[in-house]
Amino acid sequence: MQALTIISFLFFTGLVGVLTYWITRRDDLKSTKGFFLAGRTLTFPLIAGSLLLTNLSTEQLVGLNGAAFNDGLCVMVWEVFAVLALVVMALFFLPRWLKSGVTTVPEFLEIRFDRQTQVIANLIFLIAYVGILLPIILYTGATGMIGILDLKELMGIESDETALPFVVFLVGIVGSVYALFGGLRSVAVSDTINGIGLLVGGLLITFFALSGFGGDEGLAGGISKLQNSFGDQLNSIGSKETSVPFGAVFSGIFLLHLFYWTTNQQIIQRTLGASSLAEGQKGVLLTGGLKLLGPLFLVIPGIIAYAMYQEGELFQGPEFQTSPGGEDIKLSDHAYGELVSHVLPPPLAGFFAAAMIGAILSSFNSALNSSCTLFSLGLYRNVIHPSATDQQLVRASKIFGWIVAIAAMCIAPLLAQTDKGIFDHLQKMNGMYFIPIFSVVVIGMLNRRVPPSAAKFGLIGGIVIIAVGYFVRPFNAVVNSMHEFYFLGTVFMWLLIIMMVIGSISPRQEEWTQQDVKAVDLTPWPAARMVAIALAFLVLLIYACFADFSVLSSY
Repeated sequence: MQALTIISFLFFTGLVGVLTYWITRRDDLKSTKGFFLAGRTLTFPLIAGSLLLTNLSTEQLVGLNGAAFNDGLCVMVWEVFAVLALVVMALFFLPRWLKSGVTTVPEFLEIRFDRQTQVIANLIFLIAYVGILLPIILYTGATGMIGILDLKELMGIESDETALPFVVFLVGIVGSVYALFGGLRSVAVSDTINGIGLLVGGLLITFFALSGFGGDEGLAGGISKLQNSFGDQLNSIGSKETSVPFGAVFSGIFLLHLFYWTTNQQIIQRTLGASSLAEGQKGVLLTGGLKLLGPLFLVIPGIIAYAMYQEGELFQGPEFQTSPGGEDIKLSDHAYGELVSHVLPPPLAGFFAAAMIGAILSSFNSALNSSCTLFSLGLYRNVIHPSATDQQLVRASKIFGWIVAIAAMCIAPLLAQTDKGIFDHLQKMNGMYFIPIFSVVVIGMLNRRVPPSAAKFGLIGGIVIIAVGYFVRPFNAVVNSMHEFYFLGTVFMWLLIIMMVIGSISPRQEEWTQQDVKAVDLTPWPAARMVAIALAFLVLLIYACFADFSVLSSY
């Protein structure tokens, strides 16, 4: 049976590779426009597919289901509230990005402020991607693959720690080949193909898990049993004890969403490659509609895994019998892989493992492609080799990409020692650079008088303030007492205020005016506003259907 799983896995993985090569075989990969922005030819299906799968990697599949294992339905805030951020992206940020015709976020900061601001932002992005994002993608991907394909038995080893480095390097090398030899369009095409498999496979897991949980009564019995016996896990409102308390939804959590979907280079690079504003808006809003389905396969399986664990159906092996202090963390990081291997038939397990490794590769090669873009167009062209040709820029980006990839592969196995659930760890570390960069982008777009000195303070000062709050005593105790998401919201507001004060005391001599470089047609999609309103209404409706505000009495 395991052989059937492996065969189906290899078949679907190979199929995606062959189709991607066939579709992109004639692409221009020698110019910077072709390699980094797919020649600005991306239409809305490719934008939506690539956006969705870049986001839906294993830090979501493994991490968010692990968070649901611990906290229940309230963690759907990381999916459902993203829709509101996508609405803001489509209506406010995307027209401004495309108007300036930029390839990277730091490039916009150079246009708005100065080159030094651009260099600082580039360095922040690169350090964060190499030290935080890429290793977490590889770590969560490896833990998920080990569970789904039962690689410990296949490789004849007894512990995850032994299998982890091998899987990390395997995924990292394959993902590097995609990103460094195929360019952004190959990333977008493979993302879209894998996205179909991931959606189908993810929904199948929920179906099989609920059916298995319901026993003889099947799917309906599983739903009824989950509602009756574990109804307290199906509350969209987070209590004070959860990782996402309800009040934090409107402060740090929403700010993290806004940065991620409007300013994060890894994500928005495919929107910057849109063939027109209308195509970009359609792609972004279609992604918002698909995100509403996210809880079905990114949250509900984690809750089912928790219910099965409570009833003695999961985590019965000796490797999970750990000390009480570490048990929940270990189980949450492995909940999704264990559930999938428990409920899916071998042929479908292989298919889903192929879709899952596609998700891993998607986020990894997207982040790697963005890292190369930031380095070559931001640092190499502006600082190291200003007279570099397009071919030299692409070549330098590939060399840098391999260095970054190897560094991330070496860091990833170390994350097994983290003292938090991996998804919580990711969001905490993201806040260190999300908030400062987003505050500077927002102030740059909304205030035409704020000078470069204010932007530099926002970037450097913001990171220093958040790092001190996270890691330096006694400030760390203060942050923990107020929850880190409230802390991030507070830092964001103070950064905006301080930058505006600097702008009042020492403003730019002339107001900044954004120029339209005519990179693409900026005619908006006529239905964009109506679709945006409909999506916002659906977010409120979903929350209202699962809300139990009685948990707020503990605040």
